[in-house]
Formats: sequence, C-alpha cells, structure tokens
Amino acid sequence: MAFLSTLTGIIGFGMGVPFGLLLGFYFFIYSKPKIVQEPITRRVSQLDNRALLNLLHDIPLWVKCPDYERVDWLNKIIADMWPYLNKAICASIRSMTEPMFAEYVGMFQIKTIAFENLSLGTIPPDIYGFKICETNENELVLEPAVRWAGNPNIVLVVKVLTFRITIQVVDMQILVAPRVTLKPLVPTIPCFANVSVSLLKRPEIDFGLNVLGGDLMSIPGVYHIIQRTIKMQIASLYLWPQSLEIPILDPSTVAINKPVGILHVKVVRAHKLLKMDFLGTSDPYVKLNLTGESLPAKKTSIKKRNLNPVWNEKFKLVVKDPASQVLQLEVFDWDKVGTHDRLGMQFVPLKLLTANETKEFKLDLLKHTFIADPYDKKPRGNIVIELTYAPFREESIKVEGIGNVLSRKESSLDRPSESSSEMLSGAGLLSVMVQGAEDVEGLRHNNPYAVIRFRGDKKKTKKIKKTRHPLWNEEFQFMLEEPPLNDTIRIQVMSRRKGIGFHSKECLGKLDINLTDVVHNGRINTKYHLMNSKNGKIHVDIKWTSTV
Repeated sequence: MAFLSTLTGIIGFGMGVPFGLLLGFYFFIYSKPKIVQEPITRRVSQLDNRALLNLLHDIPLWVKCPDYERVDWLNKIIADMWPYLNKAICASIRSMTEPMFAEYVGMFQIKTIAFENLSLGTIPPDIYGFKICETNENELVLEPAVRWAGNPNIVLVVKVLTFRITIQVVDMQILVAPRVTLKPLVPTIPCFANVSVSLLKRPEIDFGLNVLGGDLMSIPGVYHIIQRTIKMQIASLYLWPQSLEIPILDPSTVAINKPVGILHVKVVRAHKLLKMDFLGTSDPYVKLNLTGESLPAKKTSIKKRNLNPVWNEKFKLVVKDPASQVLQLEVFDWDKVGTHDRLGMQFVPLKLLTANETKEFKLDLLKHTFIADPYDKKPRGNIVIELTYAPFREESIKVEGIGNVLSRKESSLDRPSESSSEMLSGAGLLSVMVQGAEDVEGLRHNNPYAVIRFRGDKKKTKKIKKTRHPLWNEEFQFMLEEPPLNDTIRIQVMSRRKGIGFHSKECLGKLDINLTDVVHNGRINTKYHLMNSKNGKIHVDIKWTSTV
C-alpha cells in the first residue's frame, strides 16, 4: 500500500510540473497587462465619517493636542545624526548586555551568548509631538511622543553544546510616550545634574522573532504572551512613578548642602581676658559663626570694663554638614572709635558633639589659627560655652518629590506608635524661598523686591530693575522654639526708585500665608495671587523642618 501511494505521488508530480509550466507560459504570452489607474485623492473636508476615523490614528499629536509642539527641526537633526547615534547606541547595548550574558554562560549547557549582528537600521525614530510642562519645582519636564518603525538587524547567537541557535529580531515598531525630567537645575554647564526618564503609559511594541529561521511569533498564543511579558517588565521598571535615573554631573560639583540640624550655643562666661584699654580693662563681646556660611556672625552683648564677663546668652545656628563644619569663636574688645581689638579666638569641630547631648567646653583663647606658634606664649584667658546639636527628623530633610511623598506616607504607617503631638512639637527651622513673581505692575515704576515679615523680623530680597516678572530665588530662615501652628507670614512686593520725593516707594501687592498647613505637610510650594494687584502672582516655597 505504501509503495502504491509513493508511485502515485511520483506520477502526479511528473505530470503536474510540465502542466504548470505550460499554463504559466500561456498566461505570460497571451495575457494583457492592466492599466494602473491613478489613486483618487480628496480633500479632508470631502471625506466621510468612516474615512476620517481611519485617519485619526495617523494624525500627529501637534494637530490633535494644542499643548504639543511640532518639532520637524529636531527630527531633521536626529535623521542627520542617526548613523552616528546608531553606532553609539549599539555600543552601549553591547557593553550593558555583556555582563548579563556572562551570568548565563555555564547554565543549561550554554557555552556562549553573543551578538552576531547589532544594528538599528537606517530608519531613525520620529518625534511627532513635543510638550514642555511647567512645574513649581527646580526642574524642566519634557514629554516627547516617539514612534519608530525601524529595519533593525539584530542577530543573537546562543551556543548550546554543539548546537548553534540563531535568534533574529526583525520589523520592530515602537510607540512610546516618555517623560524626561532634567533636575535639579544648577549654574553649571549643561545646567542640570540628572536626567530622569519614566513612561506615562505602557509602550506599544511589535516585532518579529525568528528562531532557527522560523517565525516564532506565528505560533498561536506565543505572540500575545511575549507582548504581555515585555510590557509588564518595562512597566515594572519605568512606568511612572518608577524612573530611570541618569547622572550627568558629578554630585560633588553641584552639591547643595541643605540644613540638617540646629546647633544650640550658650556663651556662659570668660575668665582672665587681656587688658586692652588705657585704664587696664576691656569691653569684651563674642562673635560666633559656623565655617562655610555666608550669614552674618552672631554677637553677644558688650560687658563694659570687665575681664571676667558672664553672659549666659543663647544662640542658634543652622548646621548643614556636622562632619566638616567648625564653630568659630572670637572675643573682641569693643572700642567706640576705630576697629575693635581681638582678644583671642578658638574653634570647636561639630564632629566632637553627640546628637541631642549638651556638652560643656572650657577653651583657652589663642591669638590665631596657628596653634603651634612658638611666639604665641602670652595667656589670653579662657571661655566657657555649652553646645547641643539637635538634628532634624529624617522625614524633614528628604528631597521633595513624589517618591518622598510616598516614603513619608509609608514611614508614618510603619510607626503607628508615634503620636501627632510629638510630630507637631519641638524646635525647628522655617525656610522661606521666594522664587519670583509674575505680572506685578506699579503705577509709576517697576523695580520690584519682596519684603518678608514674620514675628517682628523683616527681611528683603534684592531689587530687580524695570521688570514685571522678577526672579529672586532667595531663601530666608527663621529658627523657632516651637512649630508656627497659629502664625501668619506676610510677604509684600514693593517697588522703589532712586531719589527722595513723592511716590518713591510703591506697594505692588501683598500676601498673608497661614503656616498651619506648612507645619502639617512639611512643605508648601505654590503660586499665590497677590492682594491689591490686578494679575500679580508670587511663587513661594515654604518648608518646616523640626528637630528630633
């Protein structure tokens, strides 16, 4: 029976091939070619609803969404640079995947895994919409819409025992909408320290996968499984709020030390100070400040005609780096006329202190910083001080952002025993950052500056001449013994011109901010409408950081 079927197949093949060749030759000779007609083109206004709906998917975002920009110039740059970008990206892919492949060598009898060919092809990606988002943070947010229908040549070879398995990726199509955040903005080229990339939605990825010359994606069910797996893996890594962080600048070059605690200083007394006045006495006072700070030094009161003064005065200093900062103490003799004579000085490194523990120091005064000076043998007396370093809570000193908001929520859930009364008590630092203003306009002149008034203190920003949109970016700090739960801070935008006369100073708007929400939330960063101003706004960032 098997012999009969084989014989029948041979006879059929022998008769079918000549018949097929003759039939094809006949149609090739006697068939007439059809006339190719020009396609019918119509205006969009002449299309029916069904045709318009079919076209909607191909209309770029800058047509459908008014907040997206058209960036043909950027696509032209990418197209011209694509041959070089292709090589650079492929080199990065090779360097990133080599250690990953090395982990699997030796497993499952795998001998080698390597790219035989790696090229992204000749077709560059296309940016069909570009949006710039405005935020109140110190960052620049970009949202490009990218699509790529490329012709890559990616061939991966896996050697298992004596077998050589070839895996080829073909016909790749990608549709992705990333969010690119440049942060923080710094005054160093390229003016941002990091690039953060996240995806606003799951990307659309389609490609062919040939294994040993066969299309693996044509197997029923395999296509959907691979698609779902790739989308889930990418979403778990980069779907917002997850992100890919790419450092651009060295952190040490753009490091901005933020307050991490408060140093409580009590200047108690001094003993056997030098006699600097004509009558054999001195009028001493103490100046104290932390190294690395540009703020004015704190001063005690002046004790007239006293070589053993007792002050018992307390001061608070903001600490940014307790490991490296040093408290500098200088004792001066006050003179009514001329410069004040320095009686001596001394230093206390903050690394000698233990958090939340008061430590007393009795320090011999020196002439200058060179301690081993052989000519400095003259006794200059001593000074007694008490120091306490109070660090801020961990929740207070974290960098603001969505990740930190989530971390604060998680930390509060992890510590249910900590009462709200403990969180809303204790000393702390109130930081007021006046970023800038918009649409502030005076009747006679526009030289705006901001005035901050809080608990009797008055602080000012610099004056910017002839503008309705000033940018100050100045921070002011207030050290408080308790949270400002029932306090209000007033901010005024003023304008001043040179000279003395009528209307030399003018109020462009004012604002009163209740600090209750600042204490409860830790931070408020928003733009406020100014009272007594037509369209004026002011951008203020207020933070409350409490000690442990």
